[in-house]
Amino acid sequence: TDGEVYAWGHNGYSQLGNGTTNQGLIPAQVSTNLLNKKVTEVACGSHHTIALTSDGEVYAWGYNNSGQVGSGSTANQPTPRRVSSCLQNKIVVNIACGQLCSMAVLDNGEAYGWGYNCNGQLGVGNNGNQQTPCRIAALQGINIVQIACGYAHTLALTDEGLVYAWGASSYGQLGTGNKSNQSCPVLLNLDKERVIEIAACHSTHTSAAKMQSGQVLMWGQCRGQTIVSPHFTHFTCTDDVFSCFATPAVMWKLLTVERDDYLTVAQSLKKEFDSPETSDLKFLVDGKYIHVHKALLKIRCEHFRTLLNENEEESIEIQQFTYLVYRAFLEYLYTDSVSLAPEDAIGLLDLASFYRETRLKRLCQENIKRGISEQNAITLLSAAVKYEARDLEEFCFKFCVNHMTAVTQTQAFSEMDHDLLKNFISKASRYGAFKN
Repeated sequence: TDGEVYAWGHNGYSQLGNGTTNQGLIPAQVSTNLLNKKVTEVACGSHHTIALTSDGEVYAWGYNNSGQVGSGSTANQPTPRRVSSCLQNKIVVNIACGQLCSMAVLDNGEAYGWGYNCNGQLGVGNNGNQQTPCRIAALQGINIVQIACGYAHTLALTDEGLVYAWGASSYGQLGTGNKSNQSCPVLLNLDKERVIEIAACHSTHTSAAKMQSGQVLMWGQCRGQTIVSPHFTHFTCTDDVFSCFATPAVMWKLLTVERDDYLTVAQSLKKEFDSPETSDLKFLVDGKYIHVHKALLKIRCEHFRTLLNENEEESIEIQQFTYLVYRAFLEYLYTDSVSLAPEDAIGLLDLASFYRETRLKRLCQENIKRGISEQNAITLLSAAVKYEARDLEEFCFKFCVNHMTAVTQTQAFSEMDHDLLKNFISKASRYGAFKN
């Protein structure tokens, strides 16, 4: 059932949360204090577990020799217990576990850590263990959206696509160019390209990051070698870094070692997009043709099902949208994915709204979120309001508030629509953006 937690395996420290230390041979539901909760994330340390619920609460159980359960003591916790202390009345949106520590990110971008800290992996500026959550003060004013933990190091991703690292670096896993431990967050130099995902694993000293371009970087321990700075890999998924390079190797999914000599249905469709040899319809947009297949368009899009049943022409001219946007739309019908710069994705969002393509609209919003910056935040906020993309509007608004000084100095802000500006200032005031 959606939101339930099941656990099995080694249980010497009650990390299965069932109140015993008996190993679990089959999956069993973790029920204490979680029966009426919808769990959205689970993170595991070496012998402890934490879970995040849909209402932003964190529960922890298992081994607690360093305070990693966050209970205020070092007694093991046999069943799930809510981590409260300074997380009380706060909403957590992301969690992670190192070997003996736990981390959490709040909806306001703050990051907290607790547990073992002898390598500085909590990022609080010292090496003392913390038995309850402690805010990472060095990240004040920086909006964290994701956190990841290795064996004894931590990575954090900001809403601007920047990566901070701290903790142990004996294998170069911090990516700072050296092997010095850091007890405070250090900003990594990743050639100014936006990062959209970070990854680490509590059993390894390896780090990975995925760029907006789709390229994957790795650093740290690599098959016994030490890589102290991020290096590009041939992977497109961060999981594969840990399958191939980490020690021990960690696999979450099947890894293809040899390329198959055939294409899947999805790969075949992608290959035939804009192929003049097999197409039976072409769109003329901005003087350029895009070649497609009527049958696929009818299957994938209600708009085309109606249009093509009434139209027998082999060429259709489109004037309402640009070539870039319309090509991205047609390619989406073949690949179910969107790859556009956020500013261009606004046009695709317009098209998705016009054609009532709900999934495409959602993908556009996610694409725009990943590409938001201080320079384009107001432009993206305006687009979100225009196309009634409520979730995106709220995301852009919070980004603007968190980067208020820089955003208000942009040209887009000075040219902001009067009514939108009025509403923005009013809402920001209620949000507390102008408090001293």
